[in-house]
Amino acid sequence: MTKHEQILSHIESLSIGQKISVRKIAKDLNVSEGTAYRAIKDADKIGLVATIDRVGTVRIEKKSREEIEQLTYNEIVKIVEGEVLGGKNGLTKTLNKFAIGAMELNDVVKYLSSNTLLIVGNREDVQLAALKKGSAVLITGGFSTTQEIIKYANEHDLPVLSSQYDTYLVANLINKAMYNQKIRKEILLVEDIVKPVNDNSIIFDDMTLFDYKEKADMTGHSRFPVVDKSRHLVGIVTSKEIIKMHEDDKIVHFMTRNPLKAQLNTTVASCAHMMIWEGIELLPVIDVSKKLIGVITRKDVLTAMQLIGRQPQVGEKINDQVAKYMTITNDNIKVQVTPLLTSQYGTLSKGVFVALIEESIRYEIRKLKKLEVMIESLNIIYIKAVQIESEIEIHYDMLDVGRNFAKMEVTMTNESQNVAKALIICQLIN
Repeated sequence: MTKHEQILSHIESLSIGQKISVRKIAKDLNVSEGTAYRAIKDADKIGLVATIDRVGTVRIEKKSREEIEQLTYNEIVKIVEGEVLGGKNGLTKTLNKFAIGAMELNDVVKYLSSNTLLIVGNREDVQLAALKKGSAVLITGGFSTTQEIIKYANEHDLPVLSSQYDTYLVANLINKAMYNQKIRKEILLVEDIVKPVNDNSIIFDDMTLFDYKEKADMTGHSRFPVVDKSRHLVGIVTSKEIIKMHEDDKIVHFMTRNPLKAQLNTTVASCAHMMIWEGIELLPVIDVSKKLIGVITRKDVLTAMQLIGRQPQVGEKINDQVAKYMTITNDNIKVQVTPLLTSQYGTLSKGVFVALIEESIRYEIRKLKKLEVMIESLNIIYIKAVQIESEIEIHYDMLDVGRNFAKMEVTMTNESQNVAKALIICQLIN
C-alpha cells in the first residue's frame, strides 16, 4: 500500500465530525506535509472530508446520490448569511424540509422531526423543544440563545444558526435554494454505472496466453483490464493483441499500455465521447491511487445516456441540441439547418455557430493528433443568412499546428457558397 493509500485509509477510519489537519496527518503517519495535503484534497473529491467555514476540515459521512441533491446546514448558513451558535459537528447533515415556528408550542412540535429545520424568532422554549425532536434551529432577527440550548446542540450535533434576516425573507431564500436543487439537471457519473471487478474479470500482467484463454472461456469476454500485483491498472488486452502470442508468452509483453481510463467522478457523457471517437468497447475505472475498481462498457454508457435522455425533467444544453442535426463522416461534416439553429433574421445564431465549431473541431483534431481540444480564441469574420431546411458543410484549414496549440480557419458553405467563416486558436490537451 502506498503512502497516499495509507492516508486515505486512515482518514476513512476516523469518526464522523473529527477534525483533520495536514500537520497532524503528516505527524501521525510519518509522511511529508505535501503528501498529506494531496491526500486530503483527494479525500475531499471523493466525499470523505469537507471544509466548513470557521470549523476547518472535518471527516464527513459520504453522501449517496439522493443526498447530493439535498441542502446541508452548512449551505444554509451561506444562503442566509448567518452564523453558527452551536452544533457545529452537525453542519454536514442534510435537511428534507423546514418549518416556521409561528404557532403555539404544542402545534409547532407536530411538524418537527430529524432532518427538519425550524425557523423561529426569539422563542427559547420552542428552540429547545425542536432540538429534543431532532430538528435543527435557525433563529431569525439576529437574536442569540441560551447556554443551555447551545450545550444541548453541541452534545447532539444539531446545528443552531442565527441570521439577521426576518423569518419571511429567510423562508423565501431557503425555499428558493431547495427548489433550485430539485430542478437542477442530473449529471450522470461513472460511479452510477460502474461494474466492480473480481479475479475472474481481470488479467494479471504475469499471466500467459493460456490464462487469457481460460478466463475468456469461463466468462465469455474477450477484453480484460491488466493489473499488477498491487492491482494498479497497467494495460488492457483484447483478442487483437493475442493474435501473435504463443501459449507461454506473457501478457505484459503484448498488452496495450497506458489505456484510456475513467474515474468515478468522470461524466458518462465524457466516456461516451471518448469510447465512440476511439472505437473502444471497454473502459477501465480507477480510484485516486490508480487502482482498478471496475469497468464500464460502451453498451453500459449508451444505455445510461438513453435512459436519462428520456427523463422529462432533464434539459439539454445547446451543444446537445446542435449535435442532433450534425452528420460526421470520414470525408465531411454536414449540418441540417432547422428553425432551432437560426435567429429571427434567418442567420445562424452566434451561440449555435460556436457550438457547431466546438462539436466538429474535436473530430478534426482527433483525426490529426488524437488529442482533446479547448478553444482559446474564436474570431467570427462573417455570418450570412441561410435558408431553413438547407444543408451546411463545415470545412477546416489547418494554418499552423504545434505541440500544444493549433491555429485553424473554419468555413461553412451552403451549395458551394460561403455562409460563415471564423479564425480559431485552440489548446491541445493530452
